[in-house]
Amino acid sequence: MSRLPKRGSAGITRRGFLIAMTAVGVSFGFPRHLMAAMDPASPDGKVLPSEGDIYEPSLWYSIDTAGKIKVNIMRSEMGQHVGTAIARILADELEASWDDIEIIHVDSDPRWGYMVTGGSWSISQSWPVYRQAGAAGRTALIEAAAKKWGIAAKDCKASNGKIISTKGELSYGELVTMGLTRQFTEEELKTLPLKPNADLKLVGQQVTSLDIANKTNGKTIFGIDAKVDGMVYANPILPPTRYGSKVVKFDDSAAKAVKGYQQTIVLDDASGSVPGWLMVIASSFNAAQKASKLVKVTWDAGKTANVSEADIIAHGQKLLGDQTKGSILDTGNADTEPAFASAKSTIAEEYITSTVLHAQMEPLNALVFKNQDGIWEVHSGCQWQSLTLPVLATALGEKEANIVIRSYMLGGGFGRRLNGDYTIPAALTSKALGGKPVKMVMMRPQDMLFDSARSASVQQLKMAFDDKKAVTAMEHHATAGWPTQVLAPGFMPKGTNGEPYDPFSIAGADHWYTVGAQKVRAVSNDLAIATFRPGWLRSVGPGWTGWAVESFMDEAAHHAGKDPLQFRLDMLIAEGRNAGSTPVAEGGAARQAAVLKKAAEMIGWGTPQAKDTALGIASTFGQERDMPTWVSCAVQVHVDKSNGIVNVQKLYIAIDAGIIVDPNGAEAQCQGAALWGLSMALYEGTELLNGQYKDSNFDTYTPLRLGQTPDVKIEFIPSKMPPSGLGEPAVTPVAPAIANAIYQAVGVRLRKIPMKPSDVKSALTKA
Repeated sequence: MSRLPKRGSAGITRRGFLIAMTAVGVSFGFPRHLMAAMDPASPDGKVLPSEGDIYEPSLWYSIDTAGKIKVNIMRSEMGQHVGTAIARILADELEASWDDIEIIHVDSDPRWGYMVTGGSWSISQSWPVYRQAGAAGRTALIEAAAKKWGIAAKDCKASNGKIISTKGELSYGELVTMGLTRQFTEEELKTLPLKPNADLKLVGQQVTSLDIANKTNGKTIFGIDAKVDGMVYANPILPPTRYGSKVVKFDDSAAKAVKGYQQTIVLDDASGSVPGWLMVIASSFNAAQKASKLVKVTWDAGKTANVSEADIIAHGQKLLGDQTKGSILDTGNADTEPAFASAKSTIAEEYITSTVLHAQMEPLNALVFKNQDGIWEVHSGCQWQSLTLPVLATALGEKEANIVIRSYMLGGGFGRRLNGDYTIPAALTSKALGGKPVKMVMMRPQDMLFDSARSASVQQLKMAFDDKKAVTAMEHHATAGWPTQVLAPGFMPKGTNGEPYDPFSIAGADHWYTVGAQKVRAVSNDLAIATFRPGWLRSVGPGWTGWAVESFMDEAAHHAGKDPLQFRLDMLIAEGRNAGSTPVAEGGAARQAAVLKKAAEMIGWGTPQAKDTALGIASTFGQERDMPTWVSCAVQVHVDKSNGIVNVQKLYIAIDAGIIVDPNGAEAQCQGAALWGLSMALYEGTELLNGQYKDSNFDTYTPLRLGQTPDVKIEFIPSKMPPSGLGEPAVTPVAPAIANAIYQAVGVRLRKIPMKPSDVKSALTKA
């Protein structure tokens, strides 16, 4: 297996996380102990046995004597139908019948390579791997049939689960019954001929999602449903600060009156994930909940007990004011000083985003125990098994080889379950009880309090113009709490000044506009990191860098006296570093210009609007420059000046994501992403107050409601390019498009999200 890039090595982006997966060596041995895996289409999620012998052309699937094909999926399922999408890539290349396909969400065994589900990577990174795997099976089956018939392989073809020639036809099951042993080296896999994209039959077509039935009838098994005989329940009592709090004493005398209450323990966590936690243990969930309310705890609070959101914002502004701080990204030419010194005019603005919670529907949970073979089993939905396992090993004082994370469906992830810290308290409690099964389910307030939120951010942008109002230079300075610095520092590349940076917290600032000299500086907000644990949230860096870039581009267009659409198009020049690169980014800025034009066409850009109503537009890419999904958003917005309420009437998205593998899933993902972007733009956001998040439930944390949903349209640009990601990109242009429309409608510019009615009214008062 290829090694992951070394910490701090140059040029790492978050695609580097997947190197181990895309270059994984072929190691055979389809797991017979399938209790650690899950088939989301079967009763209770249990993997159905194969019939007779099986043939494994590669690590990623097996074929049995009945012709049934089990496809191994290393990605986690959280509503995006990732298994169906990946399986159809393989089935198409294999020339299998869709009726014969089963998907298996596998456990955390190292054989699967580096396991992570996030970053909109799943389809793009799986595309070459599963196509090669499918080609291997097709090649082996054709060779076996040709040998059986005594003819040349070129005189045979694969179709719909059979090999066909003038000699007749043989099903895949029949060929497996004959006994197949053909295996392929990694080098051979890379040289196998793939079907022309034009000949793909399942990719891009409507097929039945293999896990849709159980999702529809309520039989899907989520982590919260996990149970084993003899388990006890543990309810956490959380400390007053995320870090630094210590338990001085606790009194559980009142809790002892609760039937089923057993004991309360203080966790001793070598991993640093849950300092200052107590776990209340009982024989039932209700007893643990009831008893925990009766336990009295005295803490020595951590140093951040008095830190609030305003402190983090002010600290960020101070950090950006020190030009020696941070990392400078490689943008080709970051020497902006001469251009600003000779500029005929300049503009500069600051943009702020509030703290945002994940607030996924399934609260955090984990069931952990040590089985009779001495293996620690962790039953929980997880987005990043390869990051969580080392933390579990540290906490338990065990080798990673003695820990397995079993597959469950996720009732919402959105990046929260990339950070597996929620498995630690259950694991430590089980260890304290000698390996006894312990199940922890957080209530909503606990879940929100323990969230790895998207950090508040401060961004300062400036632009230089010549005497014709053409752009000659641009700078983007950004600071926030960096999740990668806390959770995966080995994946932080170094900037041109030798300083490491979090690519998750600055991607998008290195945009595709040609602006002359371009300086991008990323600065870590150490106060944010000390106060809470920053996390990756759906759309990560581009969710807030895109807010600043596209709001600022609109302001720049008005400064230059140009139409905001044309101003952008004039700078989307596919030359030099903005020409793009193969395989995914080919076309570069020209493809971003195409989606921008398409979104403008969809909304009717330039058409007259009613009073206090206007159109807004923005264009971004997700997630990074080496795997961009080009996306533009056009909105129609009405602003009620009397109360400041912003009504988004139309929200139209144009996307170029290369080949669309799963049309239904793609549209659903983009609809959800766009509405998530709308939610964060107008409604969704919290703030830190005395070291903790202010909001603890949906009575005050108010994401987008159904009645606030506008007319949403998604259009994909037809493409023959390899697929890129779709889970996150449509989030990113929504907020700036709305802000730009508000300005066009009523003449006020909002530079902080969420844009609440009170913010609109205040801006109108000052205008």
